[in-house]
Amino acid sequence: MDFLQLILTLDSTVRLSVVLLFACLAGLFSEKSGVVDIGLEGKMLISAFVAAAVAYETGSAWIGVLAGCAASLIFAMIHGVASIIYRGDQIISGVALNFLASGLTIVLGHAIYKKGGQTPTLTGNARFTEITLPFADAVRDVPVLGPIYSELISGQTALVYLAFAVVPAVWFLLYRTRFGLRLRAVGENPSSVDTAGISVVGMRFKALFFTGILCGIAGAYLSTAQAAFFGREMSAGRGYIALAALIFANWRPLQAMGASLLFGLLEAISNLYPKIDVFGVVTIPVQFTQALPYILTVVILAGFIGKASPPRSVGVPYVKEN
Repeated sequence: MDFLQLILTLDSTVRLSVVLLFACLAGLFSEKSGVVDIGLEGKMLISAFVAAAVAYETGSAWIGVLAGCAASLIFAMIHGVASIIYRGDQIISGVALNFLASGLTIVLGHAIYKKGGQTPTLTGNARFTEITLPFADAVRDVPVLGPIYSELISGQTALVYLAFAVVPAVWFLLYRTRFGLRLRAVGENPSSVDTAGISVVGMRFKALFFTGILCGIAGAYLSTAQAAFFGREMSAGRGYIALAALIFANWRPLQAMGASLLFGLLEAISNLYPKIDVFGVVTIPVQFTQALPYILTVVILAGFIGKASPPRSVGVPYVKEN
């Protein structure tokens, strides 16, 4: 692999990791508060559809993102009511939302656009376009640093830059603010937080608010930046992969970025190099390379889930003591 191929692979890695990074950070908020959120997949899917439909109708990708965030937030609040207020099984609630989003997007898409569940192709301002950073063209021919800046750093969409800017912001919010301290405490020992006069229910709903927003951006990125339309089941299991990345990252934001990039790299390899020759002797079939992200998901869930340290009260409904 020459240097330009490496840059192309890394560029694809960054683009493909963005949706996982947003979803992973979304799951981080909910699980740090003690709420398991299997419904990341459903929230991304409903957001992707709403964002694409609204962007197509309004001609604005940013309005599409806001609409997608609103749809995802509604799903997050439904999950909150079911699992926090009524203390329902959090996994069942999340899976139900995934099924709801899967069916609802197809039915609405077909009813509105008559395209088999898809939306029309987004053009112009209805989709995000690449941003060329200053001096990108001028330094393009500079050895090593030129291609890195002009091809890898420059030329990304606004949501790509937003994703990597959100990571330190999430870290600061969780580990350097009073809100973050309370949120982490709710996930570890909710009874102590309640004794201190802090509402456990309120904190968990606030966490789900951030989850809904970040999942909304993830879904909107799929349909308005990574692609230029909504397609049936276009989230393609990325919500589950994001949960695996979250476990691999041990519920920490900076490590979550690294895990998302790893999954993005595997998907980039499967897209760019479908058939890999090993020393000219064995050819790895395309089916195997395409399955790499999902194989890694199974490996992580099987091998790391016992070694990871989740919040102690995650998945446990809180019952206020009288």
